[in-house]
Amino acid sequence: MQTITMRQWGLAALCLGAVPLAAQAQTGDEDADSDASLYLNPLVVTATLAPRTANESLASVTVIDEETLRRQDPVSITDILRGQPGVDVSTNGSFGKNSSVFMRGTNSDSTVLMIDGIRLRSVTLGTPAWQFLDPRMFQRAEIVRGPRGSLYGADAVGGVVQLFTPEGEGGPSPSISVGGGSFDSQRYSATLSGSSGGTRYSFAGSRFSTDGTEVVREEGDKGYDNTTGFVRLSHTFDGGAELGVLGLRARGNTGFVGGETDFVQQVAGVYGELPVTGNWRSRLTLSEARDESDNIDVFGDSIIDTRTHTARWENTVDIGSHELIAGAEYSKDEVSGTTDYDQDSRDNTAVFAQGVLDFSPFAVQLSLRHDDNEAFGEETIGSLALGYDLDNHHTLRTSYGTAFKAPTFNQLFFPGFGNPELEAETSETFEVGMRGQYRLLFWDLAAYQTNAENLIANEFVNGLFAPFNVDETRIRGAEFSAGTELDDWTLQVALTYTDPEDRETGKRLRRRASQSLRLDIDRELGDWSLGGSWIVQNHRYEDADNEERLPGFGLVNLRAGWQFAPLWSARLTVENVLDKEYATARDFRGNDFINAGRAAFVSVRFGAQ
Repeated sequence: MQTITMRQWGLAALCLGAVPLAAQAQTGDEDADSDASLYLNPLVVTATLAPRTANESLASVTVIDEETLRRQDPVSITDILRGQPGVDVSTNGSFGKNSSVFMRGTNSDSTVLMIDGIRLRSVTLGTPAWQFLDPRMFQRAEIVRGPRGSLYGADAVGGVVQLFTPEGEGGPSPSISVGGGSFDSQRYSATLSGSSGGTRYSFAGSRFSTDGTEVVREEGDKGYDNTTGFVRLSHTFDGGAELGVLGLRARGNTGFVGGETDFVQQVAGVYGELPVTGNWRSRLTLSEARDESDNIDVFGDSIIDTRTHTARWENTVDIGSHELIAGAEYSKDEVSGTTDYDQDSRDNTAVFAQGVLDFSPFAVQLSLRHDDNEAFGEETIGSLALGYDLDNHHTLRTSYGTAFKAPTFNQLFFPGFGNPELEAETSETFEVGMRGQYRLLFWDLAAYQTNAENLIANEFVNGLFAPFNVDETRIRGAEFSAGTELDDWTLQVALTYTDPEDRETGKRLRRRASQSLRLDIDRELGDWSLGGSWIVQNHRYEDADNEERLPGFGLVNLRAGWQFAPLWSARLTVENVLDKEYATARDFRGNDFINAGRAAFVSVRFGAQ
């Protein structure tokens, strides 16, 4: 399969065609329901640093809630990100193998990953290790597409993904899950959460191990194991002040062609929030993020440990229906290990401000950030978003934002690879969108264009594989998403078109698909639940010249759940039911990185649902 076929687009069009009909059917009685605007219109924190419903955020957002995560029970975070609006995933095989997330056609290191407000990434690579994050540790995921550099700093060019761990609520709630499946895979997890007085707590641990599958043909299976734990504690005092700590640590081993890696992924933080006055809240967060790897391969053993220490101060002031946020941030990146870098640390100081203004039916959001980077000097970026409520159900929005991305330590200084002549990337993005919000249904449509200068890409040039600046890049795209919850049915659909073009050559940027479709359907049947996902993507190219073509593919995943006793449930998932062989990347020798074929997993869980 090289492109999404007419039959597949036809089915998608049929699903989309039902949207306005369902919306029309709901409109007549919805005005009488005071909670209508909140149904299927979740609160989003990441888009504006404060809770806003999806339509109020004036951004293209997708929320993956706890129910969806538990129902689909993915092995990897990338499994649930693949095919979401504007999101493309490329992997070097399955089960703990290198994974890249491309948001709106930008580079994989242009998507910021946050865990409970703390950024996690490798300082040397610039990307987070998505493949080492266990989905069972998280309660919710928010995907915000479009530049968010004015809120989160450099690298938030394509967007931001934020993962949230449980905070704890109500009486003590324990749970335990045991399961396994294909490739001699085993999964275990346990949690305990709750609250007492002003104290909330949440603890969890998980273990996943598998013999894995072939990464490239005839190279043998490559295993993976991961042990993860997290703790989250907070206390709210009588005066409204809050103090909290959180930490998440994942540790394990993954095999690859020619070697293996022992890894550690860790975030830890402490925060304090104080209500200075009735309408002014001040919050200080101190955090550390670690990405550590001990590598054994044919090129020799190596250790690369990276750390980021951050202090962030935010002040939120409510003025009637308006909200102002202002703050400062200091961060320091450090690298240590067996590789000698010309520089092994750099710091960044920033100040930022945002205004969220409500002149109903008009809304205005504007933000500005100024960074002073030790390596690249000063940079100022910002954004402006305008919204207009056409009526009670439809919101029109438009936005403009700029972003800045500094080269990573590897891109600048890694021996035999780094290019110290690299310039920082800059970009601007224009977007227009519209959201329809009803009691039992929503739909969202957006179109955008990103113009980037000095985009950093790794290519063979004059016999040398190294990072180089692409003078001008233009990325155009459109996204449509819709969802409904009707009777016992839940349906979500996402369509994405992306055109990431190198303006000098007219070629598509490597490893990006230009078309994708994702359809998720689930049905509750008493104590049973049944569901499935259909994900289709067209071809992509491995090289900048667009000569090495990787065919498109279609995946069918099925799932079933059974609550067979109070507090007891079982779940079965079958991924890649049709046993399709597909690849989204190749190695330097031209071998496809093969993803797993058909795989079945079953688990039994005790605990509140």
